[in-house]
Amino acid sequence: MYDIKSKKAEEFIDDDEIQKTILYARQNKSNKENIQAILKKAKEYKGLSHREAAVLLECDLDEENQKIFKLAKDIKQKFYGNRIVMFAPLYLSNYCVNGCLYCPYHYKNKNIMRKKLTREDIIKEVTALQDMGHKRLAIESGEDPVNNPIEYILDCIKTIYSVKHKNGSIRRVNVNIAATTVENYRKLKEAGIGTYILFQETYNKKAYEKLHPTGPKSNYAYHTEAMDRAMEGGIDDVGVGVLFGLNMYRYDFVGLLMHAEHLETTMGVGPHTISVPRIRPADDINPDDFSNAVPDEIFEKIVAVLRIAVPYTGMIISTRESQKTRERVLELGISQISGGSKTSVGGYAEEEKEEDNSSQFEVEDRRTLDEVVNWLLKLGYIPSFCTACYREGRTGDRFMSLVKAGQIANCCQPNALMTLKEYLMDYASEDTRKKGDEIIENEISNIVSDMVREIAVKNIAEIEKGERDFRF
Repeated sequence: MYDIKSKKAEEFIDDDEIQKTILYARQNKSNKENIQAILKKAKEYKGLSHREAAVLLECDLDEENQKIFKLAKDIKQKFYGNRIVMFAPLYLSNYCVNGCLYCPYHYKNKNIMRKKLTREDIIKEVTALQDMGHKRLAIESGEDPVNNPIEYILDCIKTIYSVKHKNGSIRRVNVNIAATTVENYRKLKEAGIGTYILFQETYNKKAYEKLHPTGPKSNYAYHTEAMDRAMEGGIDDVGVGVLFGLNMYRYDFVGLLMHAEHLETTMGVGPHTISVPRIRPADDINPDDFSNAVPDEIFEKIVAVLRIAVPYTGMIISTRESQKTRERVLELGISQISGGSKTSVGGYAEEEKEEDNSSQFEVEDRRTLDEVVNWLLKLGYIPSFCTACYREGRTGDRFMSLVKAGQIANCCQPNALMTLKEYLMDYASEDTRKKGDEIIENEISNIVSDMVREIAVKNIAEIEKGERDFRF
């Protein structure tokens, strides 16, 4: 039975409720009156229920669909403006004991070269990332209690934060590792992580168990309840997501929103981020084996309706997607993107040889970070390398309260401009620097507070003189 307050995965992600929701959405897909009522509610910027969102996703009325996309754009602009947060993944180890059918890290894969970064390797990788200009990382690792125990992850985090190279430093480390215990989440919190990220892959229990036949990840309940344990362990910011294409997208769309509603209700704050990856080709994995591939037009609508349903939550898209797709969904709701990404272990410091493949999946957008930043500037966005909220304690409900009150822009706008200026001074190509300076000059006047604007202008002048790391 569906119980949003339950701590049991099969009760807050109830199969019967999802099936009823999908049926309800199909029955109302042409119900103009109902759709307009949902859109009217959405314009209050307080979000939607999973049932309401499912109706918008299923809507087949052209005129109303146009309103859906416009509202998504309006909400994106209201809460996130034209700021786009930049990050990069860092793969620590591809040793894994799980048998996930969609991931080349599965323990039966004898083609992939198993690697694990040493402390010296991490220093080289982080130095290379700093030379690109990155300030925010998302560390990734396979699940292996022997090769990748929690102590190894903690040591890696400590090493990453310790590397200072020229003007470079990693200021926020987000963590994407397997579901673990409350005690281990406390250790991650003490290590100073930003967001704890864990993808559900699919919320359909039967499909989940079929896709995860062996290994600790095969335990659906333990995996699905991980965010509750993480927040009980003191981690304020958690990031959820599904891997679209593994299961029917409608089911996982509804499950994703039910998970967000559960966290909001039981833990007092919903997910800090939602990721929307789609299945990609990888070694020993044939994407044709997964017949639920999501076409671009449906994927774009998923992003738009998620933005409407959870207006306060950051949304992430990676280099799995093409430049064309990323450009489209940026305006519909995405607020964070990766750039210059490598999905292999040790891929930043040294270009990987084809025969030594250790990648988790193929990258579609292969541009350098500078090329991505240049592209964003050309589109009128502000590439932001800001990590201030995490470092100033604006996490969890403190962050969400500022977002909901419309006050977060007082911090985000100047911080985005100041960190962009750092990037332009230290790492950018001449053309990128020119475009960036023009954006900063144009955008500085959009800082509402006179006092904040004056301080930002002063700090940007100091950055030009060589000072670094100003933040509000």
